[in-house]
Amino acid sequence: MKNGQEQGRTFEASLEALEQIVRQLEDGDLSLEKSLELFEHGIRLSRECQERLSQAERRIEILLRDNQGRPVAAAFKESPAETLENNSAEDNNAF
Repeated sequence: MKNGQEQGRTFEASLEALEQIVRQLEDGDLSLEKSLELFEHGIRLSRECQERLSQAERRIEILLRDNQGRPVAAAFKESPAETLENNSAEDNNAF
């Protein structure tokens, strides 16, 4: 895929492509050359995803400023459904 096409992908599409590359590399059925090619592509995708996350974080920081441009900090509050899901997931991971 060309670099211009990669830049046009959504974050989710890039992440899915990266996950697919990881699965292929973990299978171990590739030649060394193909493995290196996929690894290089995966590194590019990883950097692209990281940059998009950084940009999103900067946008959020800007949006969470008060009228004088000072950052506004607030405690994160989970919705009741999220709390229930997190507690259920923790219970499933217990030994």
